[in-house]
Amino acid sequence: MNSNLLKSVIVKHGDTQEKLAEAMGLAVSALNLRINGHIEFRRNEINFIKHRYNLTSAEVDEIFFEELVS
Repeated sequence: MNSNLLKSVIVKHGDTQEKLAEAMGLAVSALNLRINGHIEFRRNEINFIKHRYNLTSAEVDEIFFEELVS
């Protein structure tokens, strides 16, 4: 999870975490737990964010799925 990238996408689109949480039907604290990596985003939540900000699949991967290199 690249929380800084997600936060920048939110701001870039003139949105706030409070507005996003409300649109998603979440408490702001619940969204913050997800953004900060304490709770994983659900598939439907990722899809919601993808459509809200018109993200490409590559952008979604970059934000939500970090590549693990051993």
